[in-house]
Amino acid sequence: MDKPEIRIKDIDSHWTKFKMSDVIKDMYNGQTPYRGESSYWNGDINWISSGDLNRGIVLSSTEKITKEGQKSANLRLVPKGTMVIAITGLEAAGTRGNCGILGIDTTMNQSCMALFPDNEHLITPFLFQWYRKYSEELGIKLTQGTKQQSYNASIIKDIELNLPLIEEQKVISNILTQFDKQLYDVSKRILSLRQMKAASLQSMYPKKGENKPQIRFKGFDEPWEEKSLNDCLEISTERNTENKYGIYDVLSVSDDYGVMNQIELLGRSYAGKSVRNYGVLKEGQIVYTKSPLKSKPYGIVKYNNYQTGIISVLYAIYNVKEGVSAEFIHYYFDPAWRLNDYLRPLVRKGAKNTMNISDEDALTGSVLIPSSFEEQQKIAYFFRTLDKQISLEEQKLESLKRIKSACLDKMFV
Repeated sequence: MDKPEIRIKDIDSHWTKFKMSDVIKDMYNGQTPYRGESSYWNGDINWISSGDLNRGIVLSSTEKITKEGQKSANLRLVPKGTMVIAITGLEAAGTRGNCGILGIDTTMNQSCMALFPDNEHLITPFLFQWYRKYSEELGIKLTQGTKQQSYNASIIKDIELNLPLIEEQKVISNILTQFDKQLYDVSKRILSLRQMKAASLQSMYPKKGENKPQIRFKGFDEPWEEKSLNDCLEISTERNTENKYGIYDVLSVSDDYGVMNQIELLGRSYAGKSVRNYGVLKEGQIVYTKSPLKSKPYGIVKYNNYQTGIISVLYAIYNVKEGVSAEFIHYYFDPAWRLNDYLRPLVRKGAKNTMNISDEDALTGSVLIPSSFEEQQKIAYFFRTLDKQISLEEQKLESLKRIKSACLDKMFV
């Protein structure tokens, strides 16, 4: 096939196969100034490494060098708009093979290679999109069956690629660049919303040793009350003894997604042959999962805003008492540091990292809670609204990724 499935209007010319050596007029690597010379570092000249190439526009460098450092290593200043690829890098970090378009003038180290197309057969924006589409496949091909841990000029020059005329390259590049801009903007909004949530989870709850938060809703000024969690929650003992619920009603709990149907979340059921002894988890209840996570080694606490179902007896289920908002409890324990501070004194870790804590003992720690149920609800509503915004932006991001991926598949040969 020498024509893509999707074509630009009024363009029907065949694509032509080239070797990279035919269409790249220049390529070169950077260098590293002597590390032991302090006068070479912390200057005002950008100096990038493979870790700075995050498959997008490179707008900053992790480190900077001085003019003396640039001179000592005979470093060229690579101009803005150049495409740079990481020819070496840590396998575990996944930096080798990364690429970026420079949004700044910069120098670079030996892990980076700058590529300069001839602009007659190939332009940089098209090469950038082409390389991003095929970089993983190329990486496997270039290292398969060898001990090769890096790319070099001769390897890159032998790469083959199909190219349309420059006119079509420009249109394809513009379309995909617009997708990149949208993806960047949405990712930036998600990061901003997450940072806002993290900051709010700090400022809207009292600091350690205090009984009033830094930020409050208008009309509330009473000190928060220190209570045992026993005063807020009570154990639910309802079981699926009549087999009202089956394996398709089994729920799982995720730190990222909360309570969800197990098959929907994990792709299959992990329930045993009988679910008769499973606990019934109703909407509006609190669940404590005693499964360690990296950031939450003592388990997680979540509010069930999904639907009624059943859950393993390894998990604790709680009803909220009168005057307590289940959602407030959920967000109180949302930050890892606050949840870990609460559970650490109560949990004894057993063999194979199991959580040795009873459903009753999990309630014996202290929490700070507004005496006003209305204030609890307002706080919970604020964070619920924020979570919905984050979720909508994440859905938009995934949709954009799918559309762009489909374009990449159908607009290239």
